[in-house]
Amino acid sequence: MKQVRLKTIANFIDKEDRVADIGCDHAYLDIYLKENELCTSIIASDIHPKALERARENILKMQLDIPLFLSDGVEKLDQSQLNTLVISGMGTKTILHIMKQVDKNFIKKIIIQSNNDLNILRKKMTKYGYFLEEEQVILENGHYYVIGKYTTRRRKHPNLVLEFGLYKKENLNYYLFLQNKLKSIKSNLGKKHFLKKIKIQYKLFLLQNYL
Repeated sequence: MKQVRLKTIANFIDKEDRVADIGCDHAYLDIYLKENELCTSIIASDIHPKALERARENILKMQLDIPLFLSDGVEKLDQSQLNTLVISGMGTKTILHIMKQVDKNFIKKIIIQSNNDLNILRKKMTKYGYFLEEEQVILENGHYYVIGKYTTRRRKHPNLVLEFGLYKKENLNYYLFLQNKLKSIKSNLGKKHFLKKIKIQYKLFLLQNYL
């Protein structure tokens, strides 16, 4: 598997994990996990029939046995047979919709790669009883991807972490990217958006002190 993003997600998987890949798309992650025996079990689901058919073709090509489910999130899955979810390549709004279905009695770890609104995601996840334990930032094909591991082990992060993530020196370029993005948003706001400019200026101040 060549994709750095999927390999990074796989690195968060432990041998004892019973995994469901939500929104599996082509099932590349699931094939990699199964082939390399990186977890106890793996199932894959997607809400789109065509995506699931592509996944089925790829799995059959590799002569593997990975159960597939047509499901909106975990709706059609038996969560009592799982302990880990992977939710990757979606927006935060969709991820939070899926989280409403998750049973914390069974699911102890969730690996998430959201395409937007990471600050909202980190804050909302704590309300569902999942806490950010680890976070990796990777650059692939010119895009930054932030991959977080959330578990039911309770912890309290300061607001700066919930806003910008778990700071690591090796991810400095990502935070500079965020800084430039905030500056660009601020400069493109007209006079009518004075309050928004103040809020962005405050975020820039916080981010500068975080680095």
